[in-house]
Amino acid sequence: MRKSNSVKNTHNRGVASPPEQLLADVAFAQIEEMIITRRLPPGSMISEVQLAAELDMGRTPVREALQRLRQVGFVEMLPRRGTLVAGVDIRQQLELLEVRRPLEELVVRMAALRATQEERSNLRELAKVMAAAAERGNMEDWIRAGGVIHEAEVRATHNSMLITSMQPIHAQSRRFWYLHIGQNRAYVEGAQLHAKVLNAIAQGDGDQAAAAANGLMQFIERFTRSALDTF
Repeated sequence: MRKSNSVKNTHNRGVASPPEQLLADVAFAQIEEMIITRRLPPGSMISEVQLAAELDMGRTPVREALQRLRQVGFVEMLPRRGTLVAGVDIRQQLELLEVRRPLEELVVRMAALRATQEERSNLRELAKVMAAAAERGNMEDWIRAGGVIHEAEVRATHNSMLITSMQPIHAQSRRFWYLHIGQNRAYVEGAQLHAKVLNAIAQGDGDQAAAAANGLMQFIERFTRSALDTF
């Protein structure tokens, strides 16, 4: 009888709480957003206990999320001190752009070829969302729209390896923009360049999408170098 109760209780616990890996994914996404938006600013120390309480979960998924964030360069593990939010290195951002440029071309070409009609319609709508944020000069909405756009483009490739590879690259880029963008001119120009990419993908024109992506990357590199000049 005791064995039967034990099995029943274990089963109930499994149903009541999400799988631990799912919790780690949730923790990763939420802590990543805190770092990108500077709720956890560069140079700050992270408390696993406080994060677990804020996210309403145990320390194990938080610890796993922090390990993943260390792998993408968002945090550093300091012996006997704890977890530190890493700074944003502009020169490292330029190195990242060298890697990102050819991958972005691959992404947009594959998306132009493989996107479903629903995905193409969604990409057109996302161009309008970013343009509206640019017109308002709303930094958070503009950057958030950029994140959604990049995720939608990559998912439209229907290539799981690209999806996995581009996620940390785009996250690092969003973090950089959040720290350095502050001019409405950059919002508008960036939105226009994104729209060219999105519309080319929606039309199924891989060559035009690649050319537009190259123009966007040139804009991003110019912006990054201008940020470097201010230091």
